[in-house]
Amino acid sequence: MISKDKTYRTRDGREVRIYATDGCIGAPVQGAIKIGHEWHLGHWTKDGIYGLYGSSQAHDYALIEVKPRIKRTVWLNVFDGATSASDTSIWHGVSKRLACVKVEIDCEEGEGL
Repeated sequence: MISKDKTYRTRDGREVRIYATDGCIGAPVQGAIKIGHEWHLGHWTKDGIYGLYGSSQAHDYALIEVKPRIKRTVWLNVFDGATSASDTSIWHGVSKRLACVKVEIDCEEGEGL
């Protein structure tokens, strides 16, 4: 169900603004799609299918929720027979590390699950 409290884009990646979710029967979600430098009127079903009365789920203008991005640096400590992750490259453990690998994470929330 589409909500005004969430952020969406079209299936083909265009920016979307949602103005209402209680519009006309068949296409209650009303908003705009940014095409080039202009905003164009758009109508969707409550499930984000584009067009009056839901033309097609696979339409380029169907709505896709934009999830928050996770950006962080993680350090992988590599030992003989084991690996651990840390928020810092500094190691205070007893075991001798073989390597410490910096990993930059930049993904959408839930990606890869």
